[in-house]
Amino acid sequence: MSNKPSTSSPFVRVTQLSKRFEVGLTMRRKVIRAVDDVSFEIAKGHTLGLVGESGSGKSTIGRLVVGLLPASQGSVEIGGISFDPKRKGAARALWRDMQMVFQDPYSSLNPRMTIRDTLAEPLHNFRIAKGAEADRLIRSTLNSCGLPVTALDRYPREFSGGQRQRVGIARALIVQPKFIIADEPVSALDVSIQAQIINLVQDLKAEYGLTYLFIAHDLAVVRHVSDELAVMYRGKIIEIGAADAIYKDPKHPYTKLLIRSIPIPDRKLEASRRRSLTAVSRDFADTGCNFASRCPMAMRVCVEQAPLLVANGVHRKVACHFATGPTVVAETQIKTKQEG
Repeated sequence: MSNKPSTSSPFVRVTQLSKRFEVGLTMRRKVIRAVDDVSFEIAKGHTLGLVGESGSGKSTIGRLVVGLLPASQGSVEIGGISFDPKRKGAARALWRDMQMVFQDPYSSLNPRMTIRDTLAEPLHNFRIAKGAEADRLIRSTLNSCGLPVTALDRYPREFSGGQRQRVGIARALIVQPKFIIADEPVSALDVSIQAQIINLVQDLKAEYGLTYLFIAHDLAVVRHVSDELAVMYRGKIIEIGAADAIYKDPKHPYTKLLIRSIPIPDRKLEASRRRSLTAVSRDFADTGCNFASRCPMAMRVCVEQAPLLVANGVHRKVACHFATGPTVVAETQIKTKQEG
């Protein structure tokens, strides 16, 4: 894993991506901004870890990028080519270059298809190979994903969760993509199996030169695979930058809370740490910073004005009025009191 962000042109570019859902009855219809003006870039051969709590919009972004959901606005570029799923001909060529590994290995595989048929299907759909050549590719991909050739004529129900996820990875890998979106690929697995899948993801990245968007809610998992890290909260990216830098020195209060919430392998220290993680809840209007109602640093400016995602040091962007340090916080507090 690289410790420094790449300075080369990005292989994946997402610009002002948004997704709105309308819910409720006609007279009381409400618009939910699942993804709100999200932009990021991923350099070739790099992994961007996308993290946040459940409901933050992470998986929605993955589906928007790969074209499983239509975007309300925004654009996606893969290898410098604009991706528009509505243009079937142009989208088909890019669909081979990007594949998705889904969260649930139990529901993402067809229970009526053998593993051989599961892996042969994308080869047929993209007209990549058939016959002996298809069989060679299937066996080679299965081997790369740590599964024996005896698995070919078996069904998904005959495998464990970790083995099924390996099949899901093999299905994505067999068309030789350049970009893989991994949507919480280990969250449904036992902890003992998670490390094996994470190691497999890393090995395949090195072997095939893959670019990843790795989606997860567990920062301890993402830390081991990510070159860059993007933290989401309620549909927005609130901090993004080099993964090592964010883990060592988080700037946004929500990122600090997530990192402090990573379990410690010591029962006494963990119990003490959890007691120190006091929840904050205030009845603020939903017009400024999305995190204001839970933020221990929140002040009037946070409620009245949504912070922009702006540069904060080298290779870092943060959406927080107070991310630049305690001096700015103190000055803002004084100014706010004077205005009040």
